[in-house]
Amino acid sequence: MERLTESTSRYNDLEHMSTGDLLRHMNTEDRSVPLAVEKTLPAVEALVDAIVERMQRGGRLFYIGAGTSGRLGIVDASECPPTFGVPHGLVIGIIAGGDTAIRKAVEFAEDDTQQAYIDLQEHHIGPDDTVIGIAASGTTPYVIGGLEECNAHGVLTGCITCNPGSPVATIAKHPIVVAVGPEFVTGSTRMKSGTAQKLVLNMISTSVMIKLGRVKGNRMVDMQLSNNKLIDRGTRMVMDSLNVDYTKANEMLRHYGSVRRAIEAGHNL
Repeated sequence: MERLTESTSRYNDLEHMSTGDLLRHMNTEDRSVPLAVEKTLPAVEALVDAIVERMQRGGRLFYIGAGTSGRLGIVDASECPPTFGVPHGLVIGIIAGGDTAIRKAVEFAEDDTQQAYIDLQEHHIGPDDTVIGIAASGTTPYVIGGLEECNAHGVLTGCITCNPGSPVATIAKHPIVVAVGPEFVTGSTRMKSGTAQKLVLNMISTSVMIKLGRVKGNRMVDMQLSNNKLIDRGTRMVMDSLNVDYTKANEMLRHYGSVRRAIEAGHNL
């Protein structure tokens, strides 16, 4: 299979370019990414709706991937609890090679076709769960094997890849294929492909959380108040919603422990 993500860069002799030219050319390539993502919106919509339906029945969302793709899934999953106040076990990122691979590459971990489903079974995966395989190339054995086993066991599957016609795109029931074209540095999928995957992950998790009621108006009313910056942000949300001063809003926020509860209590006074 000819991989679009491995096709030759539109630029050559990079080592002879000035810093300014390097940056301008990278920026030119990066501008193509959101346009490629735009073409996938119907597929993203279908996957989001399917995830929400299952989560409303108690299901969870899993990301599986290797290398950069696996790390991106872990980042997205880890940001859901502080942003939306959901339990840590609701959105879960799994990387080939385990937690060690988050910081340091684990040799040949991505080549094991059986390990992803073994990893998923540690979480007692079931038919109301959704598994999204993330693989820029669309050929990662770890992801392919995991999605195949999920399909066989009735678990909903999706994928985010940048190679049309790849095995991962063929196997996933809800494929999202963002064809960003050649990378600035040939084959370096941490660049445009990684950016595309991050954009799609942002859309999936944020849309799912909004549909599950974790945003009110345009505010993260269930966010964790885990530092002074977030307490200040929450205080200002309460101020705006209840038309009270900063001191009163901060007092209510600290008393009720969340933006949502503080606002609800204020409206009931």
